[in-house]
Amino acid sequence: MRISGFSMAKNAAKLYYPLKQAIMSVLPVVDEFIVVIGDCDEDDRTREEVSAIRNNKIKIIDTVWDLQKYPRGMEHAHQTDIAMRECSGDWLFYLQSDEVVHEKYLPHIVHICEKYLDNKNVEGFLFNYRHFWGDYDHYQDSHCWYRKEIRIIRNDPDIHSWESAQSFRKIPGFDGVSYRQKKNTFKLKVIGLDAYIYHYGWVRPPVLMKQKIKAINIIHQDRQKIDALENSGAFTGNYDYGPLNRLPVFKETHPGVMKDWIAQFDWKDQLRYSGGLSTNRPKHKHDKLKFRIISFIEKNMLGGRRLGEFKNYILVKK
Repeated sequence: MRISGFSMAKNAAKLYYPLKQAIMSVLPVVDEFIVVIGDCDEDDRTREEVSAIRNNKIKIIDTVWDLQKYPRGMEHAHQTDIAMRECSGDWLFYLQSDEVVHEKYLPHIVHICEKYLDNKNVEGFLFNYRHFWGDYDHYQDSHCWYRKEIRIIRNDPDIHSWESAQSFRKIPGFDGVSYRQKKNTFKLKVIGLDAYIYHYGWVRPPVLMKQKIKAINIIHQDRQKIDALENSGAFTGNYDYGPLNRLPVFKETHPGVMKDWIAQFDWKDQLRYSGGLSTNRPKHKHDKLKFRIISFIEKNMLGGRRLGEFKNYILVKK
């Protein structure tokens, strides 16, 4: 059995993505790791940081992004597909550049991959998610944050990255462009794993959080919308994470590969650990009253069951 790891990135280093740590977290269990790196800015060191891992399992592919051909986030999916098609494994393990796996889950992951290798009814594996927010001690678990996602898929040419690369679908006869199509696409049949993806996409210095938000908007929005946001000051100053004391506290350990990264945490004095919601910035979706009420009902009356939860998968019994 072979397992291939793969990822894609652009300007990951300058925008404070732990891409290097993401790759290192699964290197012990993959036979190769394909990294597609886009045409980064001159002051970015993503390629240098990946090369510095110095592991012959890693293969870097350089690309140029085309946001006109792949708008609305679809370039993310296109780049993910480029990496995926270079993989030679039976199973393909995808990590985005802000997703890290704890070493305690690796034996379980390998065991499950071996167990279902010859069961063609199983097309992938579903992970739980822990979305860290602001610092490394708090995380989001409200209705607005996805709880599970597919991160290991079978090596099948009909399986493609989907929408903005958050997940995967089977798309027979795919045209290579329409990553947001829903017609004639099929959800994958997956097994749920007793393992978490640790998502650090919302943990970075507040000023860099604003720059990351700008970069994401450029990929997903048209130029007119970006100009309007730029003129409104949406991308300047420090991001306000809101009062962190409203969030659950993380009491476990982080992945070992994150130790040095977490040691760089030096923006605590720019965070708030008490008080009310901010009034001088647009509310994040999870801050809006409607979703705060839904989250309260789910947690306190429904035992954690989500109302109207979107599931981009078909769960297969173990």
